[in-house]
Amino acid sequence: MKFFRSLLVKYMLIILLAIFIVQISYLAIALCVFGFGQTGISSKVLIESEMEQKWHTEAKSIKNFTDEVITQHFDDWQKQYPKSSMFWVGEDGTLLTTVNVEEQLPSKWTPAYTTKFIKARYGGDPFTVIAFLGDNESNGFIVFEISKELFEPPLINVYEQYGSIVLFGVIAIILFFIIISFLFFRGIRKRLLHLQEAMEIRDVDGLPIETKVKKKDEIGQLEQSFNRMVCELRESKNREQKEEQLRRELIANLSHDLRTPLTKIRAQSYSISKEALSEDGKQAIQAMETSIVSVDALIENLMSYTLLMASKYKFEAKKINVIRFVREQMTTWYPVFEKEGFEIDIDLHSFEKNEWQVDPIWLGRIFDNLFQNILRHASSGNYVGVESKTTEHYDAFIIKDHGNGMKNESNAKGAGIGLSIVDIMVKGMNLDWDIESSDSGTKITIKHYK
Repeated sequence: MKFFRSLLVKYMLIILLAIFIVQISYLAIALCVFGFGQTGISSKVLIESEMEQKWHTEAKSIKNFTDEVITQHFDDWQKQYPKSSMFWVGEDGTLLTTVNVEEQLPSKWTPAYTTKFIKARYGGDPFTVIAFLGDNESNGFIVFEISKELFEPPLINVYEQYGSIVLFGVIAIILFFIIISFLFFRGIRKRLLHLQEAMEIRDVDGLPIETKVKKKDEIGQLEQSFNRMVCELRESKNREQKEEQLRRELIANLSHDLRTPLTKIRAQSYSISKEALSEDGKQAIQAMETSIVSVDALIENLMSYTLLMASKYKFEAKKINVIRFVREQMTTWYPVFEKEGFEIDIDLHSFEKNEWQVDPIWLGRIFDNLFQNILRHASSGNYVGVESKTTEHYDAFIIKDHGNGMKNESNAKGAGIGLSIVDIMVKGMNLDWDIESSDSGTKITIKHYK
Protein backbone atom coordinates (compact mmCIF):
# COMPACT_ATOMS: atom_id res chain seq x y z
CA MET A 1 0.00 0.00 0.00
CA LYS A 2 2.86 2.38 0.75
CA PHE A 3 4.23 1.83 -2.76
CA PHE A 4 0.93 2.89 -4.38
CA ARG A 5 0.89 6.05 -2.25
CA SER A 6 4.37 7.09 -3.35
CA LEU A 7 5.15 10.07 -5.54
CA LEU A 8 6.89 7.78 -8.04
CA VAL A 9 3.66 5.91 -8.72
CA LYS A 10 1.74 9.14 -9.11
CA TYR A 11 4.24 10.50 -11.61
CA MET A 12 4.22 7.24 -13.58
CA LEU A 13 0.42 7.46 -13.72
CA ILE A 14 0.76 10.95 -15.18
CA ILE A 15 3.14 9.60 -17.86
CA LEU A 16 0.84 6.68 -18.68
CA LEU A 17 -2.16 9.02 -18.76
CA ALA A 18 -0.33 11.31 -21.17
CA ILE A 19 0.54 8.39 -23.47
CA PHE A 20 -3.05 7.10 -23.32
CA ILE A 21 -4.47 10.54 -24.10
CA VAL A 22 -2.09 10.93 -27.06
CA GLN A 23 -3.19 7.58 -28.52
CA ILE A 24 -6.89 8.27 -27.97
CA SER A 25 -6.55 11.74 -29.47
CA TYR A 26 -4.84 10.45 -32.59
CA LEU A 27 -7.53 7.78 -32.95
CA ALA A 28 -10.29 10.35 -32.56
CA ILE A 29 -8.68 12.66 -35.10
CA ALA A 30 -8.30 9.75 -37.54
CA LEU A 31 -11.92 8.71 -37.11
CA CYS A 32 -13.11 12.26 -37.66
CA VAL A 33 -10.93 12.74 -40.70
CA PHE A 34 -11.62 9.42 -42.36
CA GLY A 35 -15.27 9.48 -41.37
CA PHE A 36 -16.10 12.99 -42.46
CA GLY A 37 -13.15 14.30 -44.40
CA GLN A 38 -13.45 11.89 -47.29
CA THR A 39 -17.11 12.49 -48.20
CA GLY A 40 -17.89 11.23 -51.71
CA ILE A 41 -14.50 9.48 -52.13
CA SER A 42 -13.88 5.78 -52.01
CA SER A 43 -12.29 4.64 -48.77
CA LYS A 44 -9.83 2.56 -50.83
CA VAL A 45 -6.77 4.03 -52.41
CA LEU A 46 -7.34 4.24 -56.18
CA ILE A 47 -4.86 2.31 -58.28
CA GLU A 48 -4.33 3.52 -61.82
CA SER A 49 -3.56 0.14 -63.38
CA GLU A 50 -6.61 -1.54 -61.88
CA MET A 51 -8.90 1.29 -62.97
CA GLU A 52 -7.46 1.28 -66.48
CA GLN A 53 -7.83 -2.47 -66.79
CA LYS A 54 -11.40 -2.36 -65.55
CA TRP A 55 -12.35 0.44 -67.97
CA HIS A 56 -10.94 -1.47 -70.94
CA THR A 57 -12.60 -4.73 -69.91
CA GLU A 58 -16.05 -3.21 -69.50
CA ALA A 59 -15.73 -1.22 -72.76
CA LYS A 60 -14.80 -4.36 -74.62
CA SER A 61 -17.80 -6.22 -73.17
CA ILE A 62 -20.33 -3.72 -74.58
CA LYS A 63 -22.09 -5.17 -77.62
CA ASN A 64 -24.96 -2.74 -78.22
CA PHE A 65 -23.60 0.73 -78.98
CA THR A 66 -26.65 2.80 -78.27
CA ASP A 67 -26.93 6.04 -76.36
CA GLU A 68 -28.95 4.35 -73.59
CA VAL A 69 -26.35 1.60 -73.06
CA ILE A 70 -23.42 4.01 -72.99
CA THR A 71 -25.29 6.41 -70.70
CA GLN A 72 -26.10 3.55 -68.30
CA HIS A 73 -22.44 2.53 -68.35
CA PHE A 74 -21.37 6.10 -67.55
CA ASP A 75 -23.94 6.34 -64.74
CA ASP A 76 -22.55 3.19 -63.13
CA TRP A 77 -19.04 4.63 -63.06
CA GLN A 78 -20.32 8.01 -61.94
CA LYS A 79 -21.80 6.42 -58.84
CA GLN A 80 -18.42 4.92 -57.94
CA TYR A 81 -16.37 7.99 -58.82
CA PRO A 82 -18.55 11.10 -58.51
CA LYS A 83 -15.73 13.47 -59.45
CA SER A 84 -14.89 11.70 -62.68
CA SER A 85 -15.82 12.85 -66.20
CA MET A 86 -16.62 10.65 -69.26
CA PHE A 87 -17.53 11.07 -72.91
CA TRP A 88 -18.19 8.93 -76.03
CA VAL A 89 -16.81 9.58 -79.50
CA GLY A 90 -18.61 7.61 -82.21
CA GLU A 91 -17.14 5.64 -85.09
CA ASP A 92 -17.35 8.68 -87.38
CA GLY A 93 -15.61 10.96 -84.86
CA THR A 94 -18.77 12.64 -83.56
CA LEU A 95 -18.93 13.60 -79.89
CA LEU A 96 -22.05 11.84 -78.65
CA THR A 97 -22.57 11.43 -74.88
CA THR A 98 -20.79 13.44 -72.15
CA VAL A 99 -20.92 13.23 -68.33
CA ASN A 100 -19.50 15.88 -66.02
CA VAL A 101 -17.24 17.31 -68.74
CA GLU A 102 -16.24 20.88 -67.95
CA GLU A 103 -13.75 21.64 -70.74
CA GLN A 104 -14.82 22.55 -74.24
CA LEU A 105 -14.57 19.53 -76.56
CA PRO A 106 -15.00 19.61 -80.35
CA SER A 107 -18.15 18.06 -81.70
CA LYS A 108 -16.14 16.42 -84.48
CA TRP A 109 -12.93 14.56 -83.67
CA THR A 110 -10.35 14.34 -86.42
CA PRO A 111 -7.43 11.91 -86.29
CA ALA A 112 -5.08 14.85 -85.75
CA TYR A 113 -7.07 16.23 -82.77
CA THR A 114 -7.43 12.72 -81.34
CA THR A 115 -3.67 12.25 -81.50
CA LYS A 116 -3.10 15.68 -79.92
CA PHE A 117 -5.58 14.87 -77.12
CA ILE A 118 -3.92 11.54 -76.32
CA LYS A 119 -0.47 13.18 -76.29
CA ALA A 120 -1.66 15.95 -73.93
CA ARG A 121 -3.24 13.50 -71.52
CA TYR A 122 -0.43 10.95 -71.45
CA GLY A 123 1.15 10.88 -67.97
CA GLY A 124 -0.57 14.13 -67.03
CA ASP A 125 -3.38 15.26 -64.80
CA PRO A 126 -6.22 14.31 -64.93
CA PHE A 127 -5.66 10.60 -65.25
CA THR A 128 -7.19 9.58 -68.62
CA VAL A 129 -8.20 6.15 -69.96
CA ILE A 130 -9.27 5.69 -73.61
CA ALA A 131 -10.91 2.40 -74.54
CA PHE A 132 -12.41 1.17 -77.84
CA LEU A 133 -15.93 -0.23 -77.78
CA GLY A 134 -16.41 -3.90 -78.48
CA ASP A 135 -13.94 -5.98 -80.40
CA ASN A 136 -13.56 -3.64 -83.35
CA GLU A 137 -11.58 -0.39 -83.11
CA SER A 138 -13.89 1.16 -85.70
CA ASN A 139 -16.77 1.21 -83.20
CA GLY A 140 -15.57 4.40 -81.59
CA PHE A 141 -14.08 4.92 -78.14
CA ILE A 142 -15.07 6.05 -74.68
CA VAL A 143 -12.91 8.24 -72.42
CA PHE A 144 -12.72 8.22 -68.59
CA GLU A 145 -10.96 11.07 -66.71
CA ILE A 146 -10.41 11.60 -62.97
CA SER A 147 -8.12 13.88 -60.94
CA LYS A 148 -4.84 12.31 -59.85
CA GLU A 149 -5.34 13.71 -56.34
CA LEU A 150 -7.71 10.83 -55.71
CA PHE A 151 -4.87 8.37 -56.26
CA GLU A 152 -2.81 9.80 -53.40
CA PRO A 153 -2.87 8.01 -49.98
CA PRO A 154 -5.64 9.30 -47.68
CA LEU A 155 -3.18 10.56 -45.06
CA ILE A 156 -1.62 12.90 -47.58
CA ASN A 157 -5.02 14.37 -48.31
CA VAL A 158 -5.76 14.50 -44.62
CA TYR A 159 -2.61 16.45 -43.74
CA GLU A 160 -3.13 18.77 -46.69
CA GLN A 161 -6.70 19.52 -45.69
CA TYR A 162 -6.60 19.08 -41.93
CA GLY A 163 -2.91 19.53 -41.08
CA SER A 164 -3.54 22.63 -38.97
CA ILE A 165 -6.23 20.81 -36.96
CA VAL A 166 -3.86 17.91 -36.29
CA LEU A 167 -1.07 20.32 -35.31
CA PHE A 168 -3.25 22.24 -32.87
CA GLY A 169 -4.56 18.95 -31.47
CA VAL A 170 -1.02 17.72 -30.76
CA ILE A 171 -0.06 21.06 -29.21
CA ALA A 172 -3.16 20.94 -27.01
CA ILE A 173 -2.24 17.43 -25.82
CA ILE A 174 1.33 18.53 -25.02
CA LEU A 175 0.08 21.61 -23.17
CA PHE A 176 -2.33 19.47 -21.20
CA PHE A 177 0.50 17.16 -20.14
CA ILE A 178 2.70 20.14 -19.22
CA ILE A 179 -0.10 21.64 -17.11
CA ILE A 180 -0.69 18.35 -15.29
CA SER A 181 3.06 17.97 -14.64
CA PHE A 182 3.29 21.59 -13.48
CA LEU A 183 0.42 21.15 -11.02
CA PHE A 184 1.97 17.92 -9.74
CA PHE A 185 5.40 19.43 -9.09
CA ARG A 186 3.93 22.68 -7.78
CA GLY A 187 2.10 20.63 -5.15
CA ILE A 188 5.36 18.93 -4.18
CA ARG A 189 7.20 22.27 -4.02
CA LYS A 190 4.45 23.83 -1.92
CA ARG A 191 4.62 21.00 0.60
CA LEU A 192 8.42 21.18 0.77
CA LEU A 193 8.28 24.95 1.33
CA HIS A 194 5.70 24.40 4.07
CA LEU A 195 8.05 21.91 5.72
CA GLN A 196 10.96 24.35 5.39
CA GLU A 197 8.84 27.07 6.98
CA ALA A 198 8.01 24.74 9.87
CA MET A 199 11.74 24.09 10.34
CA GLU A 200 12.54 27.81 10.50
CA ILE A 201 9.70 28.91 12.79
CA ARG A 202 10.49 28.61 16.48
CA ASP A 203 8.08 28.00 19.33
CA VAL A 204 8.28 29.80 22.68
CA ASP A 205 10.77 27.16 23.86
CA GLY A 206 13.08 27.88 20.90
CA LEU A 207 12.33 24.59 19.15
CA PRO A 208 10.71 24.10 15.70
CA ILE A 209 6.97 23.56 15.57
CA GLU A 210 5.38 20.35 14.35
CA THR A 211 3.89 20.34 10.86
CA LYS A 212 0.59 18.81 9.78
CA VAL A 213 0.88 15.54 7.83
CA LYS A 214 -1.71 15.55 5.02
CA LYS A 215 -0.57 12.61 2.86
CA LYS A 216 1.29 9.35 3.40
CA ASP A 217 3.75 9.57 0.51
CA GLU A 218 7.50 10.23 0.72
CA ILE A 219 7.04 13.87 1.77
CA GLY A 220 4.45 12.76 4.33
CA GLN A 221 6.98 10.30 5.76
CA LEU A 222 9.54 13.11 5.89
CA GLU A 223 7.03 15.28 7.77
CA GLN A 224 6.38 12.45 10.22
CA SER A 225 10.13 12.04 10.81
CA PHE A 226 10.44 15.79 11.35
CA ASN A 227 7.60 15.73 13.89
CA ARG A 228 9.25 12.83 15.72
CA MET A 229 12.51 14.75 15.81
CA VAL A 230 10.73 17.81 17.26
CA CYS A 231 9.12 15.64 19.95
CA GLU A 232 12.45 14.06 20.83
CA LEU A 233 14.12 17.49 20.98
CA ARG A 234 11.38 18.80 23.24
CA GLU A 235 11.64 15.79 25.54
CA SER A 236 15.42 16.11 25.60
CA LYS A 237 15.19 19.81 26.42
CA ASN A 238 12.72 19.12 29.23
CA ARG A 239 15.07 16.50 30.67
CA GLU A 240 17.99 18.90 30.33
CA GLN A 241 16.07 21.67 32.09
CA LYS A 242 15.13 19.34 34.93
CA GLU A 243 18.72 18.16 35.27
CA GLU A 244 19.95 21.77 35.16
CA GLN A 245 17.47 22.75 37.84
CA LEU A 246 18.62 19.87 40.05
CA ARG A 247 22.25 20.82 39.44
CA ARG A 248 21.63 24.45 40.39
CA GLU A 249 19.76 23.47 43.50
CA LEU A 250 22.58 21.10 44.44
CA ILE A 251 25.20 23.82 43.93
CA ALA A 252 23.17 26.34 45.91
CA ASN A 253 22.71 23.87 48.77
CA LEU A 254 26.36 22.87 48.74
CA SER A 255 27.44 26.52 48.74
CA HIS A 256 25.23 27.22 51.72
CA ASP A 257 26.37 24.07 53.53
CA LEU A 258 30.06 24.79 52.93
CA ARG A 259 29.86 28.34 54.24
CA THR A 260 28.74 27.24 57.70
CA PRO A 261 31.85 25.12 58.53
CA LEU A 262 34.02 27.66 56.73
CA THR A 263 32.80 30.37 59.07
CA LYS A 264 33.60 28.15 62.06
CA ILE A 265 37.09 27.44 60.69
CA ARG A 266 37.69 31.15 60.24
CA ALA A 267 36.55 31.84 63.82
CA GLN A 268 38.80 29.08 65.18
CA SER A 269 41.80 30.30 63.20
CA TYR A 270 41.24 33.80 64.53
CA SER A 271 41.15 32.44 68.09
CA ILE A 272 44.33 30.48 67.53
CA SER A 273 46.08 33.57 66.11
CA LYS A 274 45.53 35.32 69.48
CA GLU A 275 47.56 32.66 71.26
CA ALA A 276 51.34 32.79 71.70
CA LEU A 277 52.65 31.04 68.62
CA SER A 278 55.99 30.38 67.10
CA GLU A 279 56.96 32.02 63.85
CA ASP A 280 56.06 28.86 61.90
CA GLY A 281 52.69 28.73 63.64
CA LYS A 282 51.93 32.33 62.71
CA GLN A 283 52.80 31.62 59.05
CA ALA A 284 50.57 28.53 59.12
CA ILE A 285 47.65 30.52 60.54
CA GLN A 286 48.20 33.22 57.90
CA ALA A 287 48.26 30.63 55.10
CA MET A 288 45.07 29.10 56.53
CA GLU A 289 43.32 32.48 56.52
CA THR A 290 44.42 33.08 52.94
CA SER A 291 43.03 29.72 51.91
CA ILE A 292 39.78 30.40 53.74
CA VAL A 293 39.40 33.72 51.91
CA SER A 294 40.09 32.00 48.55
CA VAL A 295 37.58 29.20 49.27
CA ASP A 296 35.00 31.76 50.36
CA ALA A 297 35.52 33.70 47.12
CA LEU A 298 35.16 30.52 45.06
CA ILE A 299 31.93 29.61 46.85
CA GLU A 300 30.62 33.13 46.29
CA ASN A 301 31.48 32.94 42.59
CA LEU A 302 29.86 29.52 42.29
CA MET A 303 26.70 30.79 43.94
CA SER A 304 26.61 33.91 41.76
CA TYR A 305 27.21 31.95 38.58
CA THR A 306 24.41 29.53 39.43
CA LEU A 307 21.99 32.39 40.11
CA LEU A 308 22.99 34.17 36.92
CA MET A 309 22.46 31.05 34.80
CA ALA A 310 19.05 30.59 36.41
CA SER A 311 18.21 34.30 35.77
CA LYS A 312 17.65 34.75 39.50
CA TYR A 313 20.46 37.20 40.19
CA LYS A 314 18.72 40.49 40.87
CA PHE A 315 19.38 43.20 38.27
CA GLU A 316 18.45 46.84 38.82
CA ALA A 317 19.85 49.26 36.26
CA LYS A 318 20.25 52.93 37.16
CA LYS A 319 22.28 55.90 36.02
CA ILE A 320 25.51 56.28 37.97
CA ASN A 321 28.69 58.36 37.63
CA VAL A 322 31.07 55.59 36.59
CA ILE A 323 34.25 57.67 37.10
CA ARG A 324 33.32 58.28 40.73
CA PHE A 325 32.19 54.66 41.11
CA VAL A 326 35.53 53.25 39.87
CA ARG A 327 37.47 55.64 42.10
CA GLU A 328 35.49 54.33 45.08
CA GLN A 329 36.25 50.77 44.03
CA MET A 330 39.95 51.56 43.86
CA THR A 331 39.75 53.18 47.30
CA THR A 332 38.47 49.88 48.66
CA TRP A 333 41.11 47.76 46.90
CA TYR A 334 44.03 50.16 47.30
CA PRO A 335 45.06 48.94 50.79
CA VAL A 336 44.83 45.31 49.65
CA PHE A 337 47.18 45.84 46.72
CA GLU A 338 49.45 48.04 48.81
CA LYS A 339 49.70 45.34 51.47
CA GLU A 340 50.75 42.80 48.80
CA GLY A 341 53.45 45.17 47.52
CA PHE A 342 51.77 46.03 44.18
CA GLU A 343 52.66 49.10 42.18
CA ILE A 344 49.34 50.89 41.70
CA ASP A 345 48.81 53.09 38.62
CA ILE A 346 45.50 54.96 38.43
CA ASP A 347 44.72 57.35 35.55
CA LEU A 348 41.01 58.20 35.47
CA HIS A 349 39.74 61.20 33.53
CA SER A 350 36.17 62.23 32.89
CA PHE A 351 34.21 61.12 29.83
CA GLU A 352 31.98 63.39 27.80
CA LYS A 353 29.10 61.57 29.50
CA ASN A 354 30.11 60.11 32.86
CA GLU A 355 26.70 58.55 33.56
CA TRP A 356 26.09 54.95 32.44
CA GLN A 357 22.84 52.98 32.75
CA VAL A 358 24.14 50.01 34.73
CA ASP A 359 23.55 48.00 37.89
CA PRO A 360 26.11 49.26 40.45
CA ILE A 361 26.15 45.90 42.26
CA TRP A 362 26.90 44.06 39.01
CA LEU A 363 29.55 46.59 37.97
CA GLY A 364 31.15 46.39 41.42
CA ARG A 365 31.17 42.59 41.18
CA ILE A 366 32.92 42.84 37.78
CA PHE A 367 35.74 44.97 39.20
CA ASP A 368 36.00 42.78 42.32
CA ASN A 369 36.42 39.64 40.23
CA LEU A 370 39.01 41.25 37.96
CA PHE A 371 41.04 42.63 40.89
CA GLN A 372 40.77 39.33 42.70
CA ASN A 373 42.11 37.54 39.61
CA ILE A 374 45.08 39.92 39.54
CA LEU A 375 45.85 39.14 43.17
CA ARG A 376 45.57 35.39 42.63
CA HIS A 377 47.11 34.94 39.17
CA ALA A 378 49.28 38.02 38.43
CA SER A 379 50.99 38.63 41.78
CA SER A 380 54.37 37.93 40.16
CA GLY A 381 54.16 41.18 38.25
CA ASN A 382 53.35 43.28 41.36
CA TYR A 383 51.53 45.79 39.17
CA VAL A 384 47.91 46.87 38.70
CA GLY A 385 46.77 49.71 36.51
CA VAL A 386 43.34 51.26 36.00
CA GLU A 387 42.69 53.96 33.40
CA SER A 388 39.86 55.46 31.40
CA LYS A 389 39.87 55.75 27.64
CA THR A 390 37.72 57.64 25.14
CA THR A 391 37.46 56.88 21.42
CA GLU A 392 35.14 57.97 18.63
CA HIS A 393 32.85 54.99 19.20
CA TYR A 394 33.06 54.16 22.89
CA ASP A 395 34.21 55.07 26.41
CA ALA A 396 36.11 52.40 28.34
CA PHE A 397 37.92 51.38 31.51
CA ILE A 398 41.17 49.45 31.17
CA ILE A 399 42.53 47.12 33.90
CA LYS A 400 46.14 45.99 33.40
CA ASP A 401 48.66 43.77 35.14
CA HIS A 402 52.24 42.57 34.50
CA GLY A 403 51.67 38.93 35.27
CA ASN A 404 52.61 35.89 33.15
CA GLY A 405 49.42 36.02 31.09
CA MET A 406 46.40 33.77 30.93
CA LYS A 407 48.12 31.12 28.83
CA ASN A 408 50.53 30.32 31.64
CA GLU A 409 49.18 28.43 34.61
CA SER A 410 49.44 29.96 38.06
CA ASN A 411 49.50 28.26 41.42
CA ALA A 412 45.95 29.48 42.11
CA LYS A 413 44.47 28.51 38.76
CA GLY A 414 40.73 27.78 39.06
CA ALA A 415 37.84 26.81 36.80
CA GLY A 416 37.41 30.30 35.32
CA ILE A 417 34.05 30.93 37.00
CA GLY A 418 35.08 34.50 37.90
CA LEU A 419 35.61 35.49 34.26
CA SER A 420 32.41 33.67 33.25
CA ILE A 421 30.52 35.85 35.76
CA VAL A 422 32.21 38.93 34.31
CA ASP A 423 31.17 37.92 30.78
CA ILE A 424 27.53 37.35 31.76
CA MET A 425 27.28 40.61 33.72
CA VAL A 426 29.03 42.72 31.08
CA LYS A 427 26.69 41.49 28.34
CA GLY A 428 23.68 41.73 30.67
CA MET A 429 24.32 45.48 31.05
CA ASN A 430 24.75 45.96 27.24
CA LEU A 431 28.48 46.58 27.63
CA ASP A 432 31.35 44.89 25.81
CA TRP A 433 34.80 43.73 26.81
CA ASP A 434 38.10 42.60 25.29
CA ILE A 435 41.00 40.62 26.72
CA GLU A 436 44.58 40.97 25.51
CA SER A 437 47.00 38.62 27.23
CA SER A 438 50.66 37.79 26.69
CA ASP A 439 53.70 36.72 28.68
CA SER A 440 54.23 40.33 29.73
CA GLY A 441 50.77 40.87 31.19
CA THR A 442 47.03 41.08 30.61
CA LYS A 443 44.85 44.02 29.58
CA ILE A 444 41.05 43.93 29.98
CA THR A 445 38.94 46.67 28.38
CA ILE A 446 35.31 47.25 29.43
CA LYS A 447 33.51 49.29 26.74
CA HIS A 448 30.40 51.44 26.73
CA TYR A 449 29.38 52.34 23.19
CA LYS A 450 28.13 55.83 22.53
